[in-house]
Amino acid sequence: MPTAINNPLALVAELTHRCPLHCVYCSNPLELQSRSNELSTEIWSGVFKEAAAAGVLQADFTGGEPLARPDIVDLVRNARSAGLYVSLITSGLPLDEAKLEALVQAGLDHFQLSFQGAREETANDISGTKSQQHKLRVLQWLKRYRIGLTLNFVIHRRNIDELEEMLAIVEDSGAGRVEFASVQYYGWAFANRDNLLPTRQQLDRCVKLLHRAEEHLSGKTRIVFVVPDYYAKFPKPCVGGWGRKLMLITPSGDALPCHAAPVIPGLKFANVKNRSLREIWEHSEAFQKFRGEDWMQEPCKSCDRRAQDFGGCRCQAMLLTGDANATDPVCSLAPQRPKVDAVLAKINDGRTAGAELASPVVISADKINWLYRANPV
Repeated sequence: MPTAINNPLALVAELTHRCPLHCVYCSNPLELQSRSNELSTEIWSGVFKEAAAAGVLQADFTGGEPLARPDIVDLVRNARSAGLYVSLITSGLPLDEAKLEALVQAGLDHFQLSFQGAREETANDISGTKSQQHKLRVLQWLKRYRIGLTLNFVIHRRNIDELEEMLAIVEDSGAGRVEFASVQYYGWAFANRDNLLPTRQQLDRCVKLLHRAEEHLSGKTRIVFVVPDYYAKFPKPCVGGWGRKLMLITPSGDALPCHAAPVIPGLKFANVKNRSLREIWEHSEAFQKFRGEDWMQEPCKSCDRRAQDFGGCRCQAMLLTGDANATDPVCSLAPQRPKVDAVLAKINDGRTAGAELASPVVISADKINWLYRANPV
């Protein structure tokens, strides 16, 4: 039985893979696309119009670093003219006061600024560049404008103990929203997983601190915590379900159901230069691959949660099991969950999977808003 296809809600526009930072957890593909292959201003502008016509509400400008595009102001203006809510997801480099003013005047609705840590030494070490002081200056400039502001702290074993200092930056910024986004293990993060995955003790402390912070910042700042998949009882509904809510366009124009989809062998991606967005969304091979339930294996096929988490992340299943159709191994019901338990055992003091770690960690934080995707819709 064919799966009903809703309109896409969000367009993630990967404008470029160029970036001044060199973060060890970067989710960009290991094989980056060159500047010479990037879509032109005109093609992107046509994509924005097609997206709006297809029902998309929001465009998330990301990369790499979207500010590396010399036409970024024009792209914001054109996306806004098409009727899209425009969010810039950025490291803040390179940005000056004049460029920020131009972006706001062009119609920018939302600014998401990423941080690699709270302390300058940590942030510079993680990003491979001296950027922390500039980010703090950008926060001061943003106070002049009435646009949405989200701070994003990518947290992992090497900076999670700076959480209280991160919260101090959040409070001073006046941001309406902050994401404490645990590293998701794709791309370079998967390669560096053993050095990035936090311990159970660190994670428990993190949750307690965020409980207190949520109460302290109530009515001022919404706190969102992205749970590390490996410590979850059930998998996240990846990007709201494969081909159900989100479409990502790479710098060269390939349309992906999610940013990590190229890790799945054999998938062919249509390109916006020769097919319309609506045609890609409704009929392309890649977007139809894991829609519905026909592809599911047991236990997903008969699981009561199959319409909630859709079997979990297809890319994570591929990376951990070699089979993109498998139940995401982070799920407590997955036949290959022992693979994840073994990773956690290694991280938590090198112990073998015993009574404490044999069952997945269940984190309960009723007052914290949990986010299971990289970009907001």
